[in-house]
Amino acid sequence: MKVFVAGGSGTIGVPLVRALVAAGHEVAALTRSPDKQAELRALGATPVVADALDRDGLIAAVASVRPTHVIHQLTALPKEGVVRSPKDLEATNRLRTEGTRNLLDAAIKADARRFIVGSFALLSDRGTAAPEVVDRAAAAVRSMESQVMDATKRGSIEGVILRYGLFYGLETPSTVKMVDMVRKRRLPVVRNDAGQLPVIHADDVVSATLAALDRAPAGSAYDIVDDQAVSMKQIVEALAEYTGSPAPFRVPAWLPRLIAPFMARLTSMQMHLSNAKARAELGWQPKYSTMRDGLARMFPRAA
Repeated sequence: MKVFVAGGSGTIGVPLVRALVAAGHEVAALTRSPDKQAELRALGATPVVADALDRDGLIAAVASVRPTHVIHQLTALPKEGVVRSPKDLEATNRLRTEGTRNLLDAAIKADARRFIVGSFALLSDRGTAAPEVVDRAAAAVRSMESQVMDATKRGSIEGVILRYGLFYGLETPSTVKMVDMVRKRRLPVVRNDAGQLPVIHADDVVSATLAALDRAPAGSAYDIVDDQAVSMKQIVEALAEYTGSPAPFRVPAWLPRLIAPFMARLTSMQMHLSNAKARAELGWQPKYSTMRDGLARMFPRAA
């Protein structure tokens, strides 16, 4: 296959490009930064420099590659991967609305057969009442998904939606940041934390995306999550355990709501999602069935 990865220099883009090349695909990787070209070439991909918000430039860039498959991994999150306020999501919201429109148009004009979108499970439309502070981000995710599904219904392209849980992994900036904070005992946990957050190791995100290249029916959507939702309290305590760090401080629920309301509301969400459809239709299963399994492999000495 000839695969165009939009967001090829990002957190998921880099391991995804690496895996696609290893699987024998011809890969072109989009980046906004000319400085990332050498990194992408080292991975075995052809770098393409363009801005996803520049419609004409993006159409020309995709046309120059003429891919059979386009993978949408566009985000613009903070470098450390931690979203602290709605403002941190504004650039990504625009990529999920305008950027999706531009990339989808470019893929269709280039006669690509399949368009795979990396979406975000916590912001997808499941009938779960999203906190008011993330409404704009949720609307951007709905726009991204609906644009792709509408194009699929028109017969313009084969759209597939992959709704990822929260990423973790040794190369994931948010995990690196959290481990640093846990080791310094600067990441407290909330007593009686009832949140239930879907998570997924970056390696499993990559393997699911590869499986969707040719196995997913057009117009399908999948939850790419591991087997067990976890609370933020469980995540932080597990990181402390597996890195051999001191036990985190415990704080009452009102404290994070006061000093970090956005994060407090987001991490208190309860989403019990299932990967059963992805297992059945894609022949995929997570390498790490739970976050504890993943951490045990990531930090074997401390475990």
